Amino acid sequence: MNVKDMESMNERLVEHVGNVIVGKAHTMELIMTAIIASGHVLLEDVPGTGKTILAKYMASSLDCTFQRIQFTPDLLPSDLTGIHFFNQKSGDFEFRPGPLFANLVLADEINRATPRTQSSLLECMEERQISIDGSTRQLERPFIVIATQNPVDNQGTFPLPEAQMDRFMMKIGMGYPTGEESVEILRRTVANLSIEDLSMVITREQLLKAQETYRNVVVNEDLMRYIVQLTEATRQHAEVSLGVSPRGAQALLKAAQAWAALHGRDYVVPDDIKILAEPVLAHRLVFRNRIRQQEGLAEQIIQQILSQIEVPTETLSTGGR
Repeated sequence: MNVKDMESMNERLVEHVGNVIVGKAHTMELIMTAIIASGHVLLEDVPGTGKTILAKYMASSLDCTFQRIQFTPDLLPSDLTGIHFFNQKSGDFEFRPGPLFANLVLADEINRATPRTQSSLLECMEERQISIDGSTRQLERPFIVIATQNPVDNQGTFPLPEAQMDRFMMKIGMGYPTGEESVEILRRTVANLSIEDLSMVITREQLLKAQETYRNVVVNEDLMRYIVQLTEATRQHAEVSLGVSPRGAQALLKAAQAWAALHGRDYVVPDDIKILAEPVLAHRLVFRNRIRQQEGLAEQIIQQILSQIEVPTETLSTGGR
């Protein structure tokens, strides 16, 4: 597989899911970028904007095992990871795997589960493994978590801790559709054009090959320094008590490589980094004044930093091409 194959794969997926989801092509590309880079995605927006249905149809288009978990306050860690139980017929203990043993996991309304249950995701999201009763079980590749949460509903919710937020490669807001997109949604509603299940357009083998191919995308050292400057600037900002970690810088690098490959290039350009900076970095910031955490300040700070840091020239970023 080469980057042109990946570009074609990306176009097929966006067109395919676009038959059901109206006006979310950029969001689909961001999710696909995270999947290719083996990163996890947090979809955050108000109810009714299509978070769950988008995640569901993206999963339907990939030839991967899929599990959907509805997070609730009474959900236990063992409900996710699985349990050992005594089989009276065989007279021995057997392991019953939980829904985390899948290629793509939809964690619906993740902030409704207790911190204890949320923490059970930390190991599997970072290390692709689950430790149960003293034994460690590896998760099959690919393993991707797509989580959703509602930012305006505070009753019965538990905010995700910083350690878990840092394990999401991207946080993406769905946003309301435009006027014309809303009309198209209503047209499809009247015509009853909703599709229950989408067919698969990307095989598991293709996805695994793509996850290897994107790593060959060239990143000039000046662009690496640019990424470091962006992340260091978040740590030095007056409003921020906790800036972007080295894991965040690595996530931005990997996402830029995957984005470039999905757009048919075997090298990263500065615009790749600028497009991805907000969804990859903003959710990792922690403010001195926690009240301002939900006011969109993080996105403003990232855009402010992007405007202040000098961008490497394209000649340098493409290695003189």
